[in-house]
Amino acid sequence: MTRYEFSRQGISDRVTQLFVWDLPNLSRFDRYMLSQLLAVFGFFALVLVSVYWVNRAVGLFDRLIGDGQSALVFVEFSLLALPKVIRLVLPIAAFGAAIYVTSRMMRESELVTMQATGSSTFRLARPVIVFGLIVTALHLVLMNVLVPRSDALLREREAQVSNDVTARYLKVGEFMHPSQGVTLFIGEMSADGQLRNVFLFDDRNAGSSSTYTAQRALLASGDAGPVLLMFDGMIQSVARADGRLSVTRYSDYSFNLLSLIEERGGVIRTVETTTTLELLQMDPTTWGPELSTYYETVLQELHSRLAQPFLSAAAAMIGFAALQLGAFSRFGLMRQILGAVLVLILLQLLNTTGASLAVRNAAAWPANYAAPIAGFAIAMAMLHLSQYAPPWRRRAT
Repeated sequence: MTRYEFSRQGISDRVTQLFVWDLPNLSRFDRYMLSQLLAVFGFFALVLVSVYWVNRAVGLFDRLIGDGQSALVFVEFSLLALPKVIRLVLPIAAFGAAIYVTSRMMRESELVTMQATGSSTFRLARPVIVFGLIVTALHLVLMNVLVPRSDALLREREAQVSNDVTARYLKVGEFMHPSQGVTLFIGEMSADGQLRNVFLFDDRNAGSSSTYTAQRALLASGDAGPVLLMFDGMIQSVARADGRLSVTRYSDYSFNLLSLIEERGGVIRTVETTTTLELLQMDPTTWGPELSTYYETVLQELHSRLAQPFLSAAAAMIGFAALQLGAFSRFGLMRQILGAVLVLILLQLLNTTGASLAVRNAAAWPANYAAPIAGFAIAMAMLHLSQYAPPWRRRAT
């Protein structure tokens, strides 16, 4: 047998060790390590999601509560934003879990003991592979179903909230400007919902400007939207041509509040708010006008949703494989961890470059898969090096 044939057979055996096995019949060690990975992953994901969520929630809380929305609306918006936040932290949490569990098992000599019984680093990587596939499956569901649906619902609710006149413009003691040329002021609000000392200035008419005042007012629902019912007030109109002032006193007067607000467009459907199944069922000729985007963007989004989740598995494999390199040191595995972090940064740069290239040129769609493939290749190379390292670099038992 030639050296080339021996090397090729060795690679085939390693691939078989990794992938040809029955999942329900995992060994006790595999199940133990997998349970540790999942537990630590859940903890890291919870912490990272909480950090991201708090960071986003502060600005969201100020914006919604400042606009007069209730705490229930804030909770609804926060929940709709969670799938996107979870999608961002999955690769980081998977990498952190692989690093933490592997380093702990090395410190406690659990992996060293398994290697002493004849298990190779490829054999020890099996539970990490299963863990990576589980995280990838969760990432696929998020990218292709949950994130687009939550984005669509979030944009719909944002459009509804933006047209909520009661919450946005009925604030006591503030001069509000629902649209250009309109000023609204409410002096006070009683416990039974009555508005007092209402002032409304409307300068949108090209021929005259009008000032509405009322001692009392109520908010009611009309056929065309919310209506402001004003009592015991007057209307002062000033003609622009000659400056003539006309005053009209009234006992009751109704004003359509929707007329005060600048007309807003409806919710535009985009690639981000469309699930993968819906995109696949569409006729490509309708992508442009229906989704307000280009063919290259849609194609890139589809491949990105399929490729990105595998970065989670690649991150976990790199975290495990990097710690298998180098000799045992009492000072820990900081060099290997820093090397793994550097590899992840390079993969992220490769991922960003590939996505940009795919957007510019539809024929370059394979560039979306460059980062995951490179990640798995680097992890396999690390495992190979750790398995066949020279004797002076092997970890002491």
